[in-house]
Amino acid sequence: MTIRGPDGYAARFPLLSAAGQARLRWLEEHAQAPRFNHLGVDRLNAAGVARVAAFERDLLAGPRGWAAGGLPPWVAAFAAFCCREVPAYRDPNPPERFSDLPTSDRADLSRAPWAFVPDAQPLDGLIVFQTSGTTGHPLNILTHPEALSHYWPLLRAALAAYGVPLNAAGAASPPASVVVVCFQATTYTYAALAAYLNQAGLAKVNLHPNDWRDPADRSAFLEACRPEIITGDPVSLAELARLPVSLRPLALVSTSMALLPGLRQELEARFGCPVVDVYSLNEAGPVAVTAPGGGGHWLLQSRLYVEVLDEDGAPCPPGARGEVTLTGGFNPFLPLLRYRTGDWASLDASDPRQLRLVGLEGRAPVIFLAADGRPVNNIDVTAALKPLALAQYRLHQSRNGQLQFGVAAPDYDEAAIRAALLGVFGPHAALVIEPFDPATSGKLTQYSRDSD
Repeated sequence: MTIRGPDGYAARFPLLSAAGQARLRWLEEHAQAPRFNHLGVDRLNAAGVARVAAFERDLLAGPRGWAAGGLPPWVAAFAAFCCREVPAYRDPNPPERFSDLPTSDRADLSRAPWAFVPDAQPLDGLIVFQTSGTTGHPLNILTHPEALSHYWPLLRAALAAYGVPLNAAGAASPPASVVVVCFQATTYTYAALAAYLNQAGLAKVNLHPNDWRDPADRSAFLEACRPEIITGDPVSLAELARLPVSLRPLALVSTSMALLPGLRQELEARFGCPVVDVYSLNEAGPVAVTAPGGGGHWLLQSRLYVEVLDEDGAPCPPGARGEVTLTGGFNPFLPLLRYRTGDWASLDASDPRQLRLVGLEGRAPVIFLAADGRPVNNIDVTAALKPLALAQYRLHQSRNGQLQFGVAAPDYDEAAIRAALLGVFGPHAALVIEPFDPATSGKLTQYSRDSD
């Protein structure tokens, strides 16, 4: 799908140059390109580029942490603004202590996304996109072109932790400097340019064979794009590794779901580059990146305050696991005030300039029962499976104690999975292992258990 002519392109890319137009046309009209089903856009203008650059300067200069038990200096004024200007948080007499403010969550945002927009926020440039998740609450995220472009400085910061540049070739970048890979039955796919990155090319492609005229075109198109950075979730990156491609990107970036060390090692060996694991949410953008060498996820944003709360909304003591809760952010249409993410971790504040999340896992902990009746935390299951190269899996325990383990891989090692799980649940645990197709299953709940 292509809008032809300079006027059509200019509406989608206000800063489009002749070189950028040629790059975009190459991506959209390549003989082996996928059947793009959406029009890529980047509505950033010159003033927006300057503001995103200012955001990146602040990101580099500001600490990504704060003193243990304290608040960043900007939080009090931000909370007062939210209580005064944002309908969802409005309170003419807010509590004095920040920790006494009420929390919000995905269900609140799903019911009324417009209520999170500040009263005085101009609606110029408003963009709406829908996302879904495992919680059963689909979201309409209200955002802005400048907010979307903030992802580039944050991605650059995540890559810098591994010594990898973003848009390394500058204006002479390959046809697609960044390629986003998916592996789903249906998803939006498009070609675009990034104004903030010297109009570097960007392609979002679905590796499912049905999205291509010929399945062999997947490898041919990706190799023609010569991407410097490839991003995707563990499922799509595992599918990429199965293709007969000779790509040598500077880095792979994994997002959206947990990446097991075994799969990370396989991907690094396959593509000869680091695999950077980024914790990111549609509501907040990139939040943290796995520290090189392990030991948790380094926080990325300098104006995003992170709390860890217990089930009652009280701050957890240092080192205790709780729900990751966010305040701040860069989206003017969605200021976050004590927003509970549904993800769980502990917070290491030993270095006040660079905090980290430790033991990050999606959703609240699930306590299973071993064959002998002892409790088993889902964290122990994750730890047991770490050596295995599993892109995506799910574990459910029925009321009778039987374990159903689903694995998204056509060539999984059933013996290794069985040995790992029985090592946790006991040799006599009832266990069924079966494959599922990640391209058609949608997003899933990784750990679940029938209530007694």
